[in-house]
Amino acid sequence: MVTRSRGYRSKTRHKLQFTKRPGRSNPITKKIQKFEKDDLVHIIIDPSIHKGQPHPRFHGKTAKVVDIRGQAYIISLKDGNKAKKLIVRPQHLKLQE
Repeated sequence: MVTRSRGYRSKTRHKLQFTKRPGRSNPITKKIQKFEKDDLVHIIIDPSIHKGQPHPRFHGKTAKVVDIRGQAYIISLKDGNKAKKLIVRPQHLKLQE
């Protein structure tokens, strides 16, 4: 028997389905939004854009912008007791108000 594939997006069919919005799914305003260092952002994954997408376990978490790398942002958060840094594009981020 062949072992089952466990890719990056395995078991996410229904997990990321609720984040889809009616109408235009990826507006340009999400792509051109800018964040500064030390901003707090929410990680809200847009399932229609795969590039720069964090792992689904971080969906709904709040993180801090540490640095900018090209079009993406390096954000840091705690996963349990371990500090982690993620590289995420702005389409998957939302400024905390």
